[in-house]
Amino acid sequence: MKTISLLLLGFALFTAACSPESADPLTETESTAPDPDTMISEDNPFYAPSTLPLEAPDFDAISDDHYKPALEAGMAIEMREILEIANNPEPPTFENTIVAMQKTGELLTRVQRVFFNMTSSHTNDQLQEIQTEMAPKFSEHSDNIRLNPELFDRIRTLYNNKEELGLDPASEKLLTDTYLGFVRSGAELNEEEQERIREINSKLSSLSNEFQDYLLALPRERALIIEDESELDGLSSDRIAAAKEAAEERGHEGKYLLSITNTTRVPLLTSLKNREVRQRLWEASAYRGIGENDGIDTRPLVLQLAELRAERAQILGYPDHATYAHERQTAGNPQNVLDMLTDLIPAVRANTEREAEMIHAKMAEDGIDDDVRPWDWEYYAERVREAEYDIDDEEVRPYFELNRVLEDGVFYTMNRLYGIRFEERDDLPVYHPDVRVFDVLDADGEQIGLFYGDFFARDSKRGGAWMSSFVGQSHLLDQKPVVVNVLNISKPAEGDPALISFDNVTTLFHEMGHGVHGLFSDVKYPSQAMTSVPRDFVEFPSTFEEDWAIHPEVLANYAVHHETGERIPDDLLDRVIAARDFNQGFETQEYLAATMVDMEWHTLSPDDIPDNVTAFEDAALAKYGLDYEPVPPRYKSPYFAHIFSGGYSANYYAYIWSEVLAADAFAYMQERGGLTRENGDHYREHILSRGGSREAMDLYLDFRGEEPGVAPLLRRRGLDADAAE
Repeated sequence: MKTISLLLLGFALFTAACSPESADPLTETESTAPDPDTMISEDNPFYAPSTLPLEAPDFDAISDDHYKPALEAGMAIEMREILEIANNPEPPTFENTIVAMQKTGELLTRVQRVFFNMTSSHTNDQLQEIQTEMAPKFSEHSDNIRLNPELFDRIRTLYNNKEELGLDPASEKLLTDTYLGFVRSGAELNEEEQERIREINSKLSSLSNEFQDYLLALPRERALIIEDESELDGLSSDRIAAAKEAAEERGHEGKYLLSITNTTRVPLLTSLKNREVRQRLWEASAYRGIGENDGIDTRPLVLQLAELRAERAQILGYPDHATYAHERQTAGNPQNVLDMLTDLIPAVRANTEREAEMIHAKMAEDGIDDDVRPWDWEYYAERVREAEYDIDDEEVRPYFELNRVLEDGVFYTMNRLYGIRFEERDDLPVYHPDVRVFDVLDADGEQIGLFYGDFFARDSKRGGAWMSSFVGQSHLLDQKPVVVNVLNISKPAEGDPALISFDNVTTLFHEMGHGVHGLFSDVKYPSQAMTSVPRDFVEFPSTFEEDWAIHPEVLANYAVHHETGERIPDDLLDRVIAARDFNQGFETQEYLAATMVDMEWHTLSPDDIPDNVTAFEDAALAKYGLDYEPVPPRYKSPYFAHIFSGGYSANYYAYIWSEVLAADAFAYMQERGGLTRENGDHYREHILSRGGSREAMDLYLDFRGEEPGVAPLLRRRGLDADAAE
């Protein structure tokens, strides 16, 4: 029989104490409940804030055995703090309730920030076991707070009288967000409904964690082993060496290992000349998670997650999960999202079909009398790019060496725009030898934060790229930000330079956009700090930074040949920039296809959940005219991490919604002089420093002076707006 956790016991005792006959719940259990302060020993490195600069984690002292007791103690201590607020005999005030809540959970926050980063960036069996065990406990802990009737009563009293409190705008927004967060968690439901919400949340937490564990295992399961080097014709010598080294690490001596990435397509498809090998590699990626050859099958999890989300939405009073998810986004509702997306489809399809004609012609030149297949697209798109723009990936890659791109591209741009400097240091412990650490110094020399860079792929890291934080920013808690950017660039063979694709270059700029959104945070309350903004706004600062990667001044500064030191020739530079618009039909259509699949899953009622994942996905694509075999969705449902384990359920649209803002903002800056401190400081002041202290669109209006238009987005993607007519 499962033991009742301390947290659930504490909540049960508290709710019993709400009746007139009950005594103080914190004194009734003193003889039986363990003291939360004794649940973690003083030699646990999470016991107190780190003594390293800016409270950076002491990875040299942290072992896997430290996480579980620290997490359990953190939840117990936070629950005690919450109960003290809820049981406060004084009438509720903003300070003794809302501000007091902002100060709770110091230990839990400290350990969770590190733990969740580790389970994504450098996990192992023990960490995954802890995550599996703790996932439902985290859900229960959150529910015990959000469904606490006495605490909600205090919050509701303040919210109903907020006009009388004389709050500043950030404080008033904090009160509103806190109140609505409780309501959206079920605080106003009856006891039976709340119990079902608890059950659903616990199950969703466990299933999402299970889905993520499977995704970590899939690249290893689906990696393609090549017997003969001749099958790798088209790959550069450094890529072949890396494939051989990867195979040897897996015990395949004398062979070559081609890894799949997190998306349906695989970057190596652009270079492999052997069509049969391309097909095998594409199928290894596209058909993962369907139990092929008795392998991992994530489809049952997809169906369960969709059904539980739909049921929870209905209990909370919404027709579907998408309506629930969009309520607090800038989009407002699913129809606004669908209107914007469907308006783009005609122009996108027109561009895609023109690109397909060019690709088919190139295939014919090679004597291939066949339709364009998904495994043909990227290879022949590169051949078209070479012919149309006289550009070859292998000609360009020597000019994109990782460290040079980082320091003379990304860091250079951040200095030109914001005046900040990144100074590398080697005295702080890291969680993997590949991780680098930098002091981030403002124009006046004051340290504003720490930046960790973790750039290379490995088996212990999930796919994709992301920004996260080890320490948040808050004037209330006197904390400065410690952020990390994580990517999955293929690591070169020992001794070789890390030459990267232009996609990787763009990703470095993108993630630094998230990075400075965290580093420049300048707010009082921790829950409003850094990237605490709506999902469909959070990708705006990151996407905005992407376009600086092709700014002529920036590109000329970092695109330097790794051997000769010569800057990229002007004519090649011009061709690189011009070639950016090519293949945007494909890029946009594969994204829209995944987005529409996400929307279709999350606009279902519980009774409409299908039995067949693949058939449902096919029908969703056909519904919107996106059922085009050569261009499949960027993510298929069985490995769609964003929506089934990554917090973007019904919100994958956020990337293109945010891109509207990003393209508009970048165009606005070019009108004002481009790459200048004045522009950067204006953007920093009105967007990057404000976090969630004001409504997102109000921040944009303050920055831009008017609402964004869609024309800059169409230009950015090289799409023909007239095709939509």
